Amino acid sequence: MDYEIQEDVLVETEVYEELLDLRDLVVINDDYNTFDHVINTLIRVCKHTNEQAEQCTLIIHYKGKCAVKKGTLEELKPLLDAIHDAGIGAEIQ
Repeated sequence: MDYEIQEDVLVETEVYEELLDLRDLVVINDDYNTFDHVINTLIRVCKHTNEQAEQCTLIIHYKGKCAVKKGTLEELKPLLDAIHDAGIGAEIQ
């Protein structure tokens, strides 16, 4: 019975995300920016905790990119601009 309830919640969440048209703000790895710069930018722009920013930065380094924030296009666009202003590559997917 619990499984069915969990499945229903998952479906409702997916429908909710589709209705809001939620997207991901993805930061892309490069050979120029330091770990500290990316971490500090994620803390400042995305309001990450230090631990969140460090984990995302490691994922960016080893996987080539990381979704650092989820939201609507209107919510993510100013964050994207601020990350670009910091000299870091990012895109909204």
